[in-house]
Amino acid sequence: MTFTLEQLMAQFNPSFTTLAVLGVGIGSMLVVFGISGVLAGKDPALQRMANQGSRQFNRTVDRGILRPSSADPTGLLKTLIPSNRAERTEVQRQLAQAGLSGPHAVRNYYLVRLFLGILLPCALIAVTWATRTGLIILPESVGDTISAWSPSRLNQVAGLLVGLGFFGPAIWLRSRTAERIKAIEESFPNALDLIQISVEAGLGFDAAMIRVANELESTAPAISQEMLIAQHEIQAGRGRDKALLDMAARTGVAEVVSFANVVLQSMQFGTSTSETLSNYATEMRKNRELRAQEMANMLPVKMSAIMASLMLPALLMLTLGPVVIRWMRYFNG
Repeated sequence: MTFTLEQLMAQFNPSFTTLAVLGVGIGSMLVVFGISGVLAGKDPALQRMANQGSRQFNRTVDRGILRPSSADPTGLLKTLIPSNRAERTEVQRQLAQAGLSGPHAVRNYYLVRLFLGILLPCALIAVTWATRTGLIILPESVGDTISAWSPSRLNQVAGLLVGLGFFGPAIWLRSRTAERIKAIEESFPNALDLIQISVEAGLGFDAAMIRVANELESTAPAISQEMLIAQHEIQAGRGRDKALLDMAARTGVAEVVSFANVVLQSMQFGTSTSETLSNYATEMRKNRELRAQEMANMLPVKMSAIMASLMLPALLMLTLGPVVIRWMRYFNG
C-alpha cells in the first residue's frame, strides 16, 4: 500500500502550534550543540599541529627567510621612492646587507627618512612656542637659550634638524651594514670549519649548512640567517648556484663569494666537497695571515708621519734649546 504526500498531510494534519513548537525545539537543539562545540574547543591534536605550524612560520618570518622583492612605487609613493629600478635595487641591497628585509623595506626606509625630516623641526618649533608661552617649563639654562633665539637662529637650527632627520637614517644604515659585514667576516671561518666537519661526518652539503646555521643561530645570527635564506631558496626550487651567489652578494664579504664559487665548481666538476672545503679553509687561513702581516708591516709607514710631527719638535727643542739660551745670554750680556 502506497501513500501520496497529500494523503500523509491529510492524515497527520499538523496544526500551527505543533509546527511552532517543533521549530523552537529544533532551533534550541542547534543552539545547544553550537554552544557546546564552541566551549569544547578544537581537537587537541589539531591544536598542536596548528600551533607548530604557526611557530614555524613565525620563526621563518623572524629570520627573514622570505624576502619578496620590492614592487614598483605607485601613486604618491612615486614622489618618495626612486622610480629607477637600479637605484632602488641598490638601496634594497644595502638594506639586505644590514639585515633589514620585508616586502616594504625600501618603502619604510624612505618613509622613515621623510618622517624624521619633518618631525624633528616641527618638534623644535612646538617646544620653542610652548616654552615662550609658558606651557612647559624646561631647565633654566635650556629655556633661556631657546627663548633668546631669534627667528633666523631658529630657522638655522630647524634646517639642521631637517638634514639630520633625512640623512641620519642613511648614515645609520651604512654603519649597521659595516657592522654586520664585520660580524660575518669574523664568524664565517668557524662556520666553514663546522660545515667541513659535518660533510666529513657524512652529511650532505645542504644538510650540513642547515645544521650549522641552526647551531650558530645564537652565537652568529648574521651568517646563520644568510645560510638559512639560501637553503630555503634551494628547497623552494631555486637553483643552488643562484641561491649561493645571492647569499654571497647579500653578505658583501669576499670570502663568502669565494666560498660560493668554490662549492659550485666542486659540484659542477664532481670533486670531493669535503676535500674542497678543507683546501679552501687552509687557503683562507693563509690569506688572513698574509693580510694581518700586511697590516702589521704598514704600521711603521702610517706611524712615521705621527712620529715626525710629535717627536721632531721635541728633538729640535732639546738640541737647539741650549744653543738659543746661550746666544740670548751672550747678546743680552
